[in-house]
Amino acid sequence: MDIGGVLLTNGWDHRARRRAARHFKLDWAEMQERHALTFEVHEEARLTFQEYLSLVVFYRKRPFTRAQFRRFMCDQSKPYSEMLDFVAQLKVRHGLKIAVVSNESLELNAHRIRTFKLNGFVDSFISSCYVHIRKPDVNIFRLALDITQTPANQVLYIENTPMFVKIAEGLGIRSILHTDYGSTVAKLTALRLPGSRQMPG
Repeated sequence: MDIGGVLLTNGWDHRARRRAARHFKLDWAEMQERHALTFEVHEEARLTFQEYLSLVVFYRKRPFTRAQFRRFMCDQSKPYSEMLDFVAQLKVRHGLKIAVVSNESLELNAHRIRTFKLNGFVDSFISSCYVHIRKPDVNIFRLALDITQTPANQVLYIENTPMFVKIAEGLGIRSILHTDYGSTVAKLTALRLPGSRQMPG
């Protein structure tokens, strides 16, 4: 499954960046342009967090610190508690293997794993910052299959981005386009997957 938009809110999407621009009184268009030039290499860990900040925000003197900006960035991550509990309970009840495939920068990925205790139920993190490729590259899905040693026809992928769902399905991976907790549970029930009939209360 994905993390951002499924288990947690997106970590540093355009809405979070716009909130940051308002909060810190930054030029939104300029910030967005600089982000667009750097985010891919940043999410693949070929540009450090401090280098990213230097290029996108701190290329000129600011009336706030890097630590303040980092704290604001981290605070944008919020849990989808029902989904977190649901997935954790399914894993325990049925001994499922859980892997996440996500585009995340190293700094935010580590913060999100630690803060929301994702490593308490996730077995493998195929995050772009670890494997140095990112969705929509089909090879990140192939790598996930190799790392988990699981045939595509034994995998269910839960993702909130239609394009990435299509890519996974192209490899023979059954997928659910996630929009909210209730509809995803209903889709699991329709697929008759283990545990899907018992929606955690």
